[in-house]
Amino acid sequence: MNWKPIRFIEEPVEVSFEQTPLLEKVPNCPSEFTWREISFVIVELISEWHDYTRRGRMARNMRPEHAAAAERRGSWGVGQAYYRVRTESGRVFDLYYDRAPGDVHHRKGGWHLYQELQPFSNIPE
Repeated sequence: MNWKPIRFIEEPVEVSFEQTPLLEKVPNCPSEFTWREISFVIVELISEWHDYTRRGRMARNMRPEHAAAAERRGSWGVGQAYYRVRTESGRVFDLYYDRAPGDVHHRKGGWHLYQELQPFSNIPE
């Protein structure tokens, strides 16, 4: 199925898990998230993908052989894990976990609600 964004959100969210991830910086899909004080229960993981691309100054501070390995599996503070999910109400969202530390008090990265989507068919009727 193809998806079309209907609303760009890009806001931080709180998430919870049925089972706590083994590694904080490599989380699995959450079981629910809270956005603007409303809880959304996730009933389906539609897809997931990871982006460990180093950008800017971070792209130039490694040897090429180490950069290639980091692009496959990530390195500390670099990358995002994306999850396209369907909620109990039927709404579809893209969430992501950003591994970059925010500041000295938020070194673990954070969760963000990226966008809301709807089904899209590019097949003429």
